[in-house]
Amino acid sequence: MVYLMTGFLDSGKTQFLKFTLAQDYFQIRGRTLLILCEEGEETYDAREMEKYRVDIERVENQSELTTQYMEKLDQKYHPRRVVIEYNGMWKVSDFESTPLPERWYLEQKRKTVDASTFAMYLTNLKPLFVEMVRGSEMVLFNRCEDLEPLAGYRRSVKVVNPQAEVIFENEQGEIENIFTDDVPYDLNAPVVEILPEDYGIWFVDVMENQEKYKGKVVEFTLKAQKYPGFPSGIFVPGRMAMTCCADDTTFLGYVCKCGSLPEPKNGEWIRLRAKIDFARLSVYRGVGPVLQAQQIEPAQEIPEMVFFN
Repeated sequence: MVYLMTGFLDSGKTQFLKFTLAQDYFQIRGRTLLILCEEGEETYDAREMEKYRVDIERVENQSELTTQYMEKLDQKYHPRRVVIEYNGMWKVSDFESTPLPERWYLEQKRKTVDASTFAMYLTNLKPLFVEMVRGSEMVLFNRCEDLEPLAGYRRSVKVVNPQAEVIFENEQGEIENIFTDDVPYDLNAPVVEILPEDYGIWFVDVMENQEKYKGKVVEFTLKAQKYPGFPSGIFVPGRMAMTCCADDTTFLGYVCKCGSLPEPKNGEWIRLRAKIDFARLSVYRGVGPVLQAQQIEPAQEIPEMVFFN
């Protein structure tokens, strides 16, 4: 099993791994190989790591992390598990495109983020952040002393990877129940109107807080998208969103069933009123929203893309 830990320098990768490697639930039979690709302020104590049967190797340059190098480490240590603390300035795609040794397989990707410097990194190194988040099972924000921007930080992750678990921590530990009412629309209205500028918030929140939305009727203007293999009467209404730059956009939408209503044409802009239900679908890799259309009418295009701050 290979665990890939990503994050910018001093984002808390080492601190997180030192804690995790020492936990009872993370202990296994056999050795763990820890490959370090950068050095920050936190360091590992080799004697302490030996208590948990952890062997440490260091890589100075990205060019060294080759298949041949990993195969030599496999022969040297015969690890049962491999943990890689990846350099925050190296492209994750470069590692993912490098064939692993025959016995190795990528089990999980995790990312750490220093919340106090996140806005700066997002402004200056957004493509690297987006690449780290894609495919990560968990994104951990630490040093969360200012709670106000956290909802926006979560949306920045969810637009790139809706399935990622996003955790926020401060000095007291994990922060809970801070997003319950963080929506700009009235969920108690008979028909919840989602304005164009609020679509990104709704898109993230409906997946995160499914019980809050089950049975609600929503109305918004969206673009109809029909994907190959979808049966008649099922389409995806949504909006285009910019994830990292003008050249990196994605379509954000959830499955919608037309019922007895005529199915809109592919690419047509519609005014949709629908009741929200949830179902386990392969496209969600779990349970996700399924819209039950109640009204579909032609609508004017919304030229602006969805932006996440």
